[in-house]
Amino acid sequence: MPPRDIPTARQARLGAELRKLRELAGKTAREAAGLLSTDQAKISHIEAGRIGISEERIRRLAVFYACDDRDLIEALCAIARESRGQGWWDEYRGVLAPGFLDIGELENHATYLRTVAVMTVPGILQTEDYIRAIHRSATPPLPAEEVDARVEFRLKRRSIFDRDTPPPFRVIVHEAALRMRFGGRKVAKGQLEYLLEASEWPTVTVRVIPFTCEDFVEATYPLLYAGGVVPQLDTVQMDSPVGGVFITAAAQLKRYVGMLDTAERSSLSELESAQLIHRIAREL
Repeated sequence: MPPRDIPTARQARLGAELRKLRELAGKTAREAAGLLSTDQAKISHIEAGRIGISEERIRRLAVFYACDDRDLIEALCAIARESRGQGWWDEYRGVLAPGFLDIGELENHATYLRTVAVMTVPGILQTEDYIRAIHRSATPPLPAEEVDARVEFRLKRRSIFDRDTPPPFRVIVHEAALRMRFGGRKVAKGQLEYLLEASEWPTVTVRVIPFTCEDFVEATYPLLYAGGVVPQLDTVQMDSPVGGVFITAAAQLKRYVGMLDTAERSSLSELESAQLIHRIAREL
């Protein structure tokens, strides 16, 4: 089977974790190739996510690397057992850019989610009209079918909250985002009302950083923290002017946890936040 041209973020993460284990063990790619009776190039492809690897080979490598973290190895084996086409997001492969699909897959596998947004309501909690208003402002303008696909995809991401046990989702949104009138007053009001509705879902909490906050919260772009089944698989997804970025380095993850904690300390309580959202909606 030829190497994948564009591995998913999750496939790439499996390979990256195997590379980390090899490097921590002080083993070379050549030594790993020798263990598996393959060539060094194939090990490089595996560690880049361009080639899959069997569960049996992961366990052999774990022994070779002297890794005794059973939970991590089981989590990596679970990723290895996954195949393309299993998730709802795969329906959009070839329709939307891979980055969109990676977000849907990330949220689907997360054990918990935390997010902070300053200029817009977090994507997974946006209404259809609000999503359309945002995408219609793209430069250059997007074709109508592209807008439709993005809207449909973003709305489907919300299916994680329909499970028997939805993941806990802690939302921090700045008052600035609540006062933006994307799409006009009616669209903005509908979005705020939906955000209030979502805040009453069993696993969702919504808190607001008010304009009166005197602390600086370093969150220029939307930030999503997705907890993995083990801490080593935690991931941060952050939007930027050049597209979404996935961050997995332990030091960076620790930094973003600190940023989210600061944002929570700077925000209103859940009750105060709901009252503020209701007041802003009433003004529209």
